[in-house]
Amino acid sequence: MSENLEEAFDQAMHDIYRNAKLECNYNARLFHKMLVDMGGVATAKQLLNDDKIHDGFTRLWECGRLDLTMEAEVWENAKWRPLFTESELKKAEQRLLGLNYFK
Repeated sequence: MSENLEEAFDQAMHDIYRNAKLECNYNARLFHKMLVDMGGVATAKQLLNDDKIHDGFTRLWECGRLDLTMEAEVWENAKWRPLFTESELKKAEQRLLGLNYFK
């Protein structure tokens, strides 16, 4: 994995945090703490490999902004695919499909 790709993904995750706060008034403190402590890739992997849907995903769905979820960023932006396993990508897709994101 390219270190530059991981750094770019980390920045994308921080952008998601900021945009969720600005556009949905959602302060994802735990998500932000995970990003600071672990970095974007490790945070995304931990959330994707958890069978539980995280609160942020639900809050952004309630706001009508699934496009601001980590799952959407991982699934829709092909440049991130080398950072994730097929299983992780499938989990991101399944969560989005479950809420009719791909209409």
